[in-house]
Formats: sequence, structure tokens, C-alpha cells
Amino acid sequence: MTPPPAPAEATGTSAPGSGTTATGGGKVQGQGPRLDLSQAARPGASLETRIGLAVQGVRLTAPVRRTAGAGPSDDGHVVLGGRGAALPIVATSRYEVNAGRLLYDGTDLGVPVEPVRRPRFYDLVTADGVPYEQIARLHGADVLATTVLQTCVRYQEPDRCRFCAIEESLRSGATTRLKTPAQLAEVARAAVQLDGVRQMVMTTGSTAAPDRGARLLAEATRAVLAAVPGLPVQVQCEPPGDLAVLSELRAAGASAIGIHIESLDDAVRARWTPGKATVPLAAYEAAWAEAVRVFGRNRVSTYLLVGLGEDPDELVVGAERLIGMGVYPFVVPFRPLGGTLAARDGARAPDAGVVADVTRRVAAALRAAGMRGADQGAGCAACGACSALPEAGG
Repeated sequence: MTPPPAPAEATGTSAPGSGTTATGGGKVQGQGPRLDLSQAARPGASLETRIGLAVQGVRLTAPVRRTAGAGPSDDGHVVLGGRGAALPIVATSRYEVNAGRLLYDGTDLGVPVEPVRRPRFYDLVTADGVPYEQIARLHGADVLATTVLQTCVRYQEPDRCRFCAIEESLRSGATTRLKTPAQLAEVARAAVQLDGVRQMVMTTGSTAAPDRGARLLAEATRAVLAAVPGLPVQVQCEPPGDLAVLSELRAAGASAIGIHIESLDDAVRARWTPGKATVPLAAYEAAWAEAVRVFGRNRVSTYLLVGLGEDPDELVVGAERLIGMGVYPFVVPFRPLGGTLAARDGARAPDAGVVADVTRRVAAALRAAGMRGADQGAGCAACGACSALPEAGG
């Protein structure tokens, strides 16, 4: 049986209220290219399924899930067709997980789905009395992730990034404001020993200091690696005012770094990331170049969000420019998360066909350059749970 195509009401436009959707050939009125979900049930053609899930979400009971926070959230963590994935949980989605199978309108798509079990380290408490789950969380199947500083100097309007909910999990009591190096080391050791964690990601809210929080990451990295030698660690921060801090992060033991810009279009940046947009693109380019020098080619990454209004062709050209620099463009569809300004204003996810087109083209450029996310060792690109790039060969 062939499942029907995704409904028009389940998709959105490339920017809230724009009235247009960008496609591979430029901007056109109405919906973008529609995914043929009949391809989803055929072995080796899972990109459509993965993108459909990312855009429409899934009805799912997941022991490991995350709401709010500094990155993609409102999701459940599963092993999808043998690969770790973080899927938006949406009660009205036409996708459903039932008895370990992925269904679309009740039709089995031939994709096994296994929810990630609740890790044992979640049941523990630090030496100073904080639940481990408030210090770091399991992402995907085997990645430990934490936001070292859960506040951001840019979080108040008008500077706040419209897609970010970094302080909402703090307000709900799900986490703590500042994780100490000792706490992170304790939790990382337990996560590796009890639950087989294989890599760690540390991000941070930006600070007003010139390093923008990077030195907090360096301290945390040193402590974690003293407790768990050899654990691959990715750190994530804004471009520091003094680029020498990047060498400090590498010397601390970080094996990869993410310096996330979200969009390469200055008009889009000003609209969606007004505070971060005060850091010019040239500063990001200088930071990426120095990070590649320090960490190496394909050990530096940046998020590029599809669906903020950037022309898809320009997004792909920009991604190819990053690849030429040795920077991995981690392409992820925009998601209007609860607690964000975007959700408050009614923003919608991008059209699945546009996401598929961009993902395919960026993955092809990555393959041509010999760059795979898995080769980064640690970080969002190495995990791949929030993107369809792994299914596209990136």
C-alpha cells in the first residue's frame, strides 16, 4: 500500500507571512516541491521519511525527551532505521510509532523505530545534591549534551533569537543556571560507565565578556577529560572577541567546535537573531578560519536553518563556500518550538520539499569534498539526530 502525500496544512512557508515558498529553482508562489512519501517504504530511500518526520513530527511515547533549551527540543529520542534521531512529538501528526514500527495514516512504512531507553545515570544525584538529569541530558542514542551556562546576555527582547528557548528550561526547573566543572565531570563519568555514552556536546549561553562564554567551556572540558580520558567533546560558542580563545579550547582537549550562525543572509539574521547579528559575518568568517586552523578541516561546524526566509539557492551556495573553508554546514529545518518568540508569533515549519532539496544539494557538496559529519568525532554533525543530512549521505 502506498501512503498518500503529505497534506498541505502540515507544511508551512519559508518565512511567516511571506506568502511564498523557496524552491531549488528560486521563489515561487504557494507550496514548494512535495515529497513522494511512497518512496519512504523502499529500502535506501529514507530521506523523505526523515524530512517528513522533522517537519510534521510524530505521535510517539518516548522515555527520553526534551522540552525547551538552547537547541532543537520538544522532541523524543529514538533509533530510527538503525540511526539515532530526535523527532518532534506532535499529537496531531499523521506519523505514528506503534509496536516498534513507523506508520503513516496507519500504513507501515517498513521502518523500525525503537525509543531510546531512559538512561541509568538519570537516577543519580551529584555529590552536592543536584539530579544528574539537570546537569546533562542524553541526546540520540549515545550523546551526552549540556548547556554549561543556561542564561544568555541576548535573551531579552529586542536582542533575543526568535527560535531560541535557552532560558525556558531554567524557568521550569528542568536544569540549573551554571553547571560546575566538577558536576559535569561526575555526570560524564557515570554516563559513559552506565549507559555507553560515546561523545559529549557542550554549548553555552553567550556572556558579555569578550570570550562570550568560551572559557567556561574550556574549564568544563578540562574537568570532563580528566574524569573520562579520550571522550570526544565538541564545544559550541559565538565567535569570541579574542580568537586566541579558540586555541585555549583546543588545548583544553575539545576535539571539535561549533560556531553557529543559523543564516548567512544579513537581512534574515537581523530579523531572526538581532543580538547575534551585531556580530558581523566577517567576524564569523574569521572565527571559522581560525577554528579550522586550530581544530582541523571538518572539525568545525555551523548550523544553517532552512525556513527562516533565506533563498534556498543562496543557502546552498553559502554552504558550499563553508565546505570550501573546511567548515561543515549542519543543515536543519527550522522548528517553531514552544516558549520561543517564533511560536508566539505563529511561525510555521518550512515546506518538506524545500528541506529535501536543500539537504540533497548540501549533502552532495559534502560528499564531493570528502566531508562526513560522522568523521567529526563529536558534536551535532557527528550525532546527526536533528538533521536529515546523514540519510542524504552527508
